[in-house]
Amino acid sequence: MEFLLDGIRAVTPQQCVMYVVGALLIYLAIKKDYEPSLLLPMGFGAILVNLPMSGVLNQMVAGVGESQGIIQWLFETTIEASEALPLLLFIGIGAMIDFGPLLSNPKMFLFGAAAQFGIFFAMIAAVMLGFDLKDAASIGIIGAADGPTSILVSQVLHSNYIGPIAVAAYSYMALVPIIQPFAIKLVTTKKERAMHMPYNPKHVSRSLRICFPIMVTIIAGFIAPMSVSLVGFLMFGNLLRECGCLERLSQTAQNDLANLITLLLGITISFSMQADQFVNLDTLIIMALGLVAFVFDSIAGVMFAKLLNLFCKNKVNPMVGAAGISAFPMSARVIQKMGQEADCTNHLLMHAVGANVAGQIASVLAGGMILNLVPQLMG
Repeated sequence: MEFLLDGIRAVTPQQCVMYVVGALLIYLAIKKDYEPSLLLPMGFGAILVNLPMSGVLNQMVAGVGESQGIIQWLFETTIEASEALPLLLFIGIGAMIDFGPLLSNPKMFLFGAAAQFGIFFAMIAAVMLGFDLKDAASIGIIGAADGPTSILVSQVLHSNYIGPIAVAAYSYMALVPIIQPFAIKLVTTKKERAMHMPYNPKHVSRSLRICFPIMVTIIAGFIAPMSVSLVGFLMFGNLLRECGCLERLSQTAQNDLANLITLLLGITISFSMQADQFVNLDTLIIMALGLVAFVFDSIAGVMFAKLLNLFCKNKVNPMVGAAGISAFPMSARVIQKMGQEADCTNHLLMHAVGANVAGQIASVLAGGMILNLVPQLMG
């Protein structure tokens, strides 16, 4: 009983806040089904690392000496010392992606590029608010709408805010069905949202599907060399899918590998959610800037589609531009749902999927560009 009372007395108000944060993440995962494979381990981990004298963290034990905690060991081995987990996850993501809708309508590449505007907007805003450049760049990349990219960039740049950035990135990815409709409705009318787009897919040959990931990797190597690990692992996963002779490896990457890495990543990143590091004003600012980045990504994609419509004969539903963010496939589903809400006969899914997978490529390229740019500006 005395040990229990000592433990309760050791709990700080900041740790109580983290218990609430952890419970909220678990609630969103279970009740709302928002990215449960990641939010649930992150939420449980947030509670775990904030228990007084927690054995999952390194600590001094009387008469024994230092005892190494499992979560701290995982963090130091797989996050702090290397980029292994986020990169391995990209193999699984690449194996899940079908680039067919994008290759049959290459114009969608433009929306993937346009919808990264929020990254650079949030980065500039973070600098203006007093964050140093490496932290500002890491905060901006939340706008990539891609959790592994956010973790990798903040890790490589040695940001002081890996935990809040990871929480913001994955939380807002999970909340895409709430955030995107709000952002899109700010800049579109119901008539624009009801705009029909005929879907006449061009045949995409197997040879093109196989060559595409190889060529993207080579081009990325010349344009943004620091993105090669990101793009290369993503495209390697896609090559497993498209080659046609490694079906078992493709299925393993999509299911077993992706699930295992997601589980480990979620519980490991919770090391950065210790109350003394997490509960402060900077975390609130980072969460706000991440939300701004997501909103501006969607708005930029919509506005670019409207601009493109001024010059194109075949008009694009402006909402498809918003699918250029990297939150695949949630964003594409949101666009389809909003299109049918405006007109029940409207089917935008395949167009939105094309823009969405373009956003996946653009987000990792943006991450590589940030990694190339920041050291040069700091040097």
